[in-house]
Amino acid sequence: MRIGVGLHRNAPDDWESALAFALEAERLGADSIWSGEAWGFDGATQLAYLASQTSTIRLGTSIMKIGARSPALTAGTAMALASMTNDRFVLGLGTSTPQIMEAWDGVAFDRPIRRSRELIEIIRLVESGERVVYNGEVHQIPLRDELRPMRTRAGARRLPIYVASVGPQNLRMTGELCDGWIGNCFVPETGHAFLDHLRAGAESVGRSLDDLELQVPVTLEFDDDLDALAKRHAVGFAFTFGAMGEPNRNFYVEAFARQGYEEVREVHRLWINGQRAEAQDLVPVEIAHRTNLLGDDENIKVRLRAYRDAGIDSLRVGLRGDTIDEMLNDLGRLLDLNAAVEAEVAA
Repeated sequence: MRIGVGLHRNAPDDWESALAFALEAERLGADSIWSGEAWGFDGATQLAYLASQTSTIRLGTSIMKIGARSPALTAGTAMALASMTNDRFVLGLGTSTPQIMEAWDGVAFDRPIRRSRELIEIIRLVESGERVVYNGEVHQIPLRDELRPMRTRAGARRLPIYVASVGPQNLRMTGELCDGWIGNCFVPETGHAFLDHLRAGAESVGRSLDDLELQVPVTLEFDDDLDALAKRHAVGFAFTFGAMGEPNRNFYVEAFARQGYEEVREVHRLWINGQRAEAQDLVPVEIAHRTNLLGDDENIKVRLRAYRDAGIDSLRVGLRGDTIDEMLNDLGRLLDLNAAVEAEVAA
């Protein structure tokens, strides 16, 4: 199981520290670095800044928002980053949430799975180097029949595409079309709630689950007081369950409810009704325990084994700390722990 990290820096405009972080993460042996965009800096430009100075570490977006760019621009941006990195770039895509897409991007959160499928299919056409003709429900290229179809000037190249998916239909689409899965909300002990749908999608087109890289985002925090640490992280989930969606639609709530955590529906209701303290207090602490790497070395090794045994190929680790030096110290410590856990299998 490999260890990737989110991109960190000392301050929002301190890109020198971001580069220093990336170079040291690469030296330590991290497999990949991932940028986000949400409602801040775009994900692609951050990686372009790192591309010419790094040499072995993979650079990925987690995620580039589906619907925020045209398919041609998404493909062109990804192909530029692939070219700059000698094909170390991974295109991580996701539908984001109704709140972000409609309140920030000003784009209707409409038919998200259909949009995802069409975007991926168009990217595959673009990267083939052939003229692009696509007649979908959302996208028509060319837009009018009298226009001559065009091909990319960038040249053909295969892009690894990962999708962040949590719902059953989106998971099946990911298994069918993609090279990797970004697995938010994943609990190893109930991983079948996700993996069964991914497997079904893969097998529907003659593939297997082994054809996908399975990546799960986690937060790492070392502390001897595991219970207090887990409670603090659990409180943070109330925002996710309450604010990252709509009053009648929250994908994160549904994902955890499918794994047996029905209490999150009440957390969602309380948050929507303005009872935020009550919502925070109701989040099951077990969610924080099982979706992160928290505690001392032995506790974290237990969780690393759980992810490994569930079939996860890589973890994307969010680091805590006031400076990148503190974060890198924790990363080095985690890499040593993961090496020890992986050595158990070899033995």
